[in-house]
Amino acid sequence: MSQASLLLPQRPRAFRRLSSEDATQEALNTRSPTVVVPPKHLMAPSDAHEVAAAMELARHELEEFSSPMSSPETPPVTNVTDKYAFAFDIDGVLIRGGRPIPEAIEAMKVLNGKNAYGIKVPYIFVTNGGGKTEQERCIQLSKQLEIEVSPGQFICGHTPMREMATKYQTVLVVGGEGEKCRQVAEGYGFKDVVTPGDIIKDNPDTTPFRKLTTDEVSNSRARNFAEVKIEAIFVFADSRDWAGDQQIILDLLMSKGGYLGTRSETFNEGPPVFFSHNDVIWSASHDLTRLGMGALRLSLEAMYKAVTGMDLNTTAFGKPQMGTFQFATRLLQQWRRDTHGIDAPPETVYFVGDTPESDIRGTNDFNKQSENTWYSILVRTGVFQEGTKPKFAPKATVDNALEAVLHGMERETKKAFKENLSLTSAKLAGTAIEEVSSENTPIASPKADEPSNPLA
Repeated sequence: MSQASLLLPQRPRAFRRLSSEDATQEALNTRSPTVVVPPKHLMAPSDAHEVAAAMELARHELEEFSSPMSSPETPPVTNVTDKYAFAFDIDGVLIRGGRPIPEAIEAMKVLNGKNAYGIKVPYIFVTNGGGKTEQERCIQLSKQLEIEVSPGQFICGHTPMREMATKYQTVLVVGGEGEKCRQVAEGYGFKDVVTPGDIIKDNPDTTPFRKLTTDEVSNSRARNFAEVKIEAIFVFADSRDWAGDQQIILDLLMSKGGYLGTRSETFNEGPPVFFSHNDVIWSASHDLTRLGMGALRLSLEAMYKAVTGMDLNTTAFGKPQMGTFQFATRLLQQWRRDTHGIDAPPETVYFVGDTPESDIRGTNDFNKQSENTWYSILVRTGVFQEGTKPKFAPKATVDNALEAVLHGMERETKKAFKENLSLTSAKLAGTAIEEVSSENTPIASPKADEPSNPLA
């Protein structure tokens, strides 16, 4: 390996390690970089702050390609690759019905250095799921996958919405359990966050068939909504009450300027509505797929059309929208820089997902406009069912997350070996040309005042 292919070591940033059993929201919200660790790993040496050079992708002694898992003894981790990285969807890829998929745990071990090459591969998580803070999801995922997880490598469907906190003052946030989505929105910097519970508390007749529970009455905030202008509607997570939530959203969409209790004559003076993702179905613990937020969006648009006769324009974040992949690109580059000292984007990002309509479609579309390569891998552990033809074709289809990781690592090894072989061939060819040129160097021509010798 040439010196030019190595990254110069930089001083790493100090990372704090918190137990996933007792990590608190306050501790995770501090500015210091943090990783969440399963308790049994807390006292073990951490690799989270290692500064690493790029891996030597093609070893000089390699004569044939072997699987990343084929070595009988895993060598110690010496490098972090700067060439490529992984991005994972969660539900249906790593977790199903709240339980980890066994191969996903092994996949994380391989990426963290348990492989024949003795390398670590950076990775992030990009899920359309939401309803909790990124910090809370990190604590949960740390326990499930038995790894260190940082909020700095995690994107929920609603994460990009935090960039809109400066644009809107008073917003309605829909979905999720209890007050969690309000907490998420306030954590993003939204100044005045309203929930459906607040609205029902002010006027119980808003939803004739939904009555607030004792806890909901206690947690909902009392105010006079005749005087409150709601500037935007954000569906952060799946609705727990479609009928009630859609009634409130429709009231606002048809309102005059976002004031509840008013009605626009044109039905188009209400606030904009944003969805954190557009998945119509998703993979849960049930044997069959379940309806997701995309189905709620379709239902809302259909009802608005039925009531007003007009089309409703809504905006969705999450996959496959390009904004989410652009956000993921920025997050991945920041994570590589802060954690591994690699201040450059990876040449290739392997995105592993289970939903062709969001994961694969988004990856393929973003690959067309991205400066680096985004390579889509579809797994069979979630939404996609074997025997069906995906509407959006992946670059590779594998059984599970572990096979996805092995596929990407083997592909990178073969690619690097070919590149090294090509460079070696070029150097050898150049040396041969120089040798031939030196052998055929003509004898110096006679000086102009000397007679030439035709036999020379």
